[in-house]
Amino acid sequence: MQTFIPGTTLPYEGDEGMFSKIRPLIRATDGLTLSQVCAITGLEGSSIQNWVKRGFVSRPEQKKYRERQLARILLISSLRDCMPLDRIGALMGMVNGDANDTDDDIISEEQMYDYLCAVIGRTENLPPDGIGQIVAEITSDYTPLRENAASVLRQALTVMALAYIAGGYKREADSLFDSMKENL
Repeated sequence: MQTFIPGTTLPYEGDEGMFSKIRPLIRATDGLTLSQVCAITGLEGSSIQNWVKRGFVSRPEQKKYRERQLARILLISSLRDCMPLDRIGALMGMVNGDANDTDDDIISEEQMYDYLCAVIGRTENLPPDGIGQIVAEITSDYTPLRENAASVLRQALTVMALAYIAGGYKREADSLFDSMKENL
């Protein structure tokens, strides 16, 4: 079964630092257009525009999505199979506040996405209670920007990893169900 970098249509190789694989695309073109973001994520443009309109993602600058915006889109895309959009937005807000204001962030969106990819890469066949330990190990290099930021980040990443894994199970169950339906 082909696996993809979380939130994208790009092949997943299990490496940490996934955003570093995408960053050169953004820098080479001084940002990505909506159609380029759609090609990378497999999302409809209307979905991304809706997320911007609802304040889950900051507005593109000169019709181009930069690193921070793409990382947030990838985080939302990674979680949307198993978490309601409003809950994802609330979770993102607990970590980094308003999508349009970086002053209230406790971590960059890109680093949070990389942490999530690293956790996901190490959770195959792992019981849910082991994810918290992996999150703690992966975020051990995180320097909190304010009191309890590390705790908030670790809790949010655990929620994100569990939701992502649950989404994978849901997709697998849906695929099996569809196959059963076709064969009956």
